[in-house]
Amino acid sequence: MSEQQTLQGQCLCGAVSLEATVQNQSVGACHCSICRKWGGGPLMALECGDDVKFDGEAHIGVFNSSDWAERGFCRECGTHLFYRLKEGGFHAIPAGLFANDQWQFDHQVFIDEKPAYYDFANTTKNMTGAEVFAQFGASQE
Repeated sequence: MSEQQTLQGQCLCGAVSLEATVQNQSVGACHCSICRKWGGGPLMALECGDDVKFDGEAHIGVFNSSDWAERGFCRECGTHLFYRLKEGGFHAIPAGLFANDQWQFDHQVFIDEKPAYYDFANTTKNMTGAEVFAQFGASQE
């Protein structure tokens, strides 16, 4: 799947459903301390840009996790729904929300914050936090 694909997903309880256009089948892992605190491990997500539509928005809670990003979750069951930049239209949607096992795990970000107690066997592109901020033209402060 090298071209865009529109997928549907939902939270555990079904109160929130979503439709998102994914750019490719690439799944990435974020090892930043906030993602690990949020979910107990790395966030495994697909990059979806701004073409994401939610149904059941009254059930979505949003947490401002930094000056530049926020995280969404279902208020009913707690399912993580998205990480998104406040500017620029970037959404990272947890891969597990979609019924698809054809993803390719190919990149990891904030690799410099990954703890030593786990490793993935896949060969991936790895970026430090500084490299991620540079890619988005942002500052770490």
